[in-house]
Amino acid sequence: MKNNDAGLNRRDFILRAGGAAAATWALQALPALAQQTNAAAGAEADRPKVKLGLVGCGGRGAWIAGLFAQHGGYSFHAVADYFPEVAADCGQKLGVPRERCFSGLSGYKRVLESGVEAVALETPPYFFPKYASAAVEAGLHVYMAKPVAVDVPGCMAILRTGQSATAKRRVFLVDYQMPTDPVNIDIRQRILDGGLGDLSYVNTYGIGHGFPDPPKEKTIESRLRGLVWVNDVALGGDNIGNFDIHALDAALWVLGRKPAAASGLSRICRPAPHGDARDVCQVVYEYADGLTHMHLGQALPNMLDDALTVRLVGEKVYADVVYWGRSMLRGGAKSRAGDVENLYDEGAKRNIAAFHDCVTKERFENETVQRAVDGCLIAILGREAAARKTRLTMDELIQENRKLEVDLQGLKD
Repeated sequence: MKNNDAGLNRRDFILRAGGAAAATWALQALPALAQQTNAAAGAEADRPKVKLGLVGCGGRGAWIAGLFAQHGGYSFHAVADYFPEVAADCGQKLGVPRERCFSGLSGYKRVLESGVEAVALETPPYFFPKYASAAVEAGLHVYMAKPVAVDVPGCMAILRTGQSATAKRRVFLVDYQMPTDPVNIDIRQRILDGGLGDLSYVNTYGIGHGFPDPPKEKTIESRLRGLVWVNDVALGGDNIGNFDIHALDAALWVLGRKPAAASGLSRICRPAPHGDARDVCQVVYEYADGLTHMHLGQALPNMLDDALTVRLVGEKVYADVVYWGRSMLRGGAKSRAGDVENLYDEGAKRNIAAFHDCVTKERFENETVQRAVDGCLIAILGREAAARKTRLTMDELIQENRKLEVDLQGLKD
């Protein structure tokens, strides 16, 4: 699972995903990215423009805005971020007039009312169910980051919103990258074609190095910057729900089913923790047919190699599906291996292109929503079983329907 030599490594992934350095890099890069032409540059003049709004202009929001601009099929009409200076800086780089750069908790509403056709949501996941529902209710197409929610009620709300989007003939796409990679797609197909034989067990790995966790202040305003919010379970869904979920989603994508129960252990072991997210977890997932699936997650600044990996093991053959490094089906007649290249960038570009294609060609199947909800439920099941140090079934988790609350008092509306 040595992945640091292939494309964007985990440390770059963290910076580009949401840290302060990422915001600086992304905002500086936006003009250049917007001027770049893509592979279809010759047809760009004839490409229909989707009038787009961006909600969440921090590190990943500003970065992905550059990829939307680079695509050539979008025109930015409005932006919003809780912090006014962040919204203003991002909007200025995107050519959005200052009067359509909104801020505060209600900034997203102003974007939805501004005349956009579609919205990209790049906020802490706690806000996704509410924002996505409002966007679809307003008749807009939705492009959204993961995870889709932090709790079961949020997952169910996203599922209903996805169904509503389809009924209203609107596109709703959730941006996961591993299932877009050509090598991963080929490995998965070879597995589905019987190349692995009978499946013996599955392992998944989410090996990362943690996020800044400064002391809490009077309000949660400081927790909304960078990726600090990943440390707060109710805001970010815990490390298993925000980072490891890439591997859990890929396992769901390959297996085509979700587990029936989970058992596990987890703990906080970072020095001076201020949030309640766990730094390490080990979860055993059980499937209805007896398959066992072990997940290992860590968010510690040690020397372990970065990994977002699914390993599927048969009697004589095994397969790795990865975010970084080399995906492979090793052994047997369908053996194959290949490097996954620069997936953080390339996967987002492919999803942005797919979103444009679905909007302009009126394809409203919205196939990513169900898997995104199921993957989020798998992460929540593992998080809760490990935190409670018990065995928990998926049915019990859903019946509990426990909602996580965030104290928004004192924040600017």
